[in-house]
Amino acid sequence: MIPGGVDPKKVEQMLRQLGMQMEDIKASQVIIKAEGGDIIIDDPQVVKTTMRDQVIYQVSGNVRQSVSQEDIKLVMEQTGIKDEEKIKKAIIEAKGDIVEAIMKLKQ
Repeated sequence: MIPGGVDPKKVEQMLRQLGMQMEDIKASQVIIKAEGGDIIIDDPQVVKTTMRDQVIYQVSGNVRQSVSQEDIKLVMEQTGIKDEEKIKKAIIEAKGDIVEAIMKLKQ
């Protein structure tokens, strides 16, 4: 049962009547290639929804962000710090804002 006492089969039937199809996709990891670094989702739950010609993927799971080597190199040059893990942590804590990460590391 879906929360609220709704029968999942009835929901699925209603969605089909509206021209929507939902499908669970089995995946072990989802990687989104983003400008500020990859977003990695481990152990994701992925649902593919198709409505007419539109396809929507809904992803949830344990999110972590990677940091590009270019960003690490830039922060190293600006701070003189050679510890990559410390730099990655600062960039992630700054949500990819390189200037903020550099300022934090220089304190």
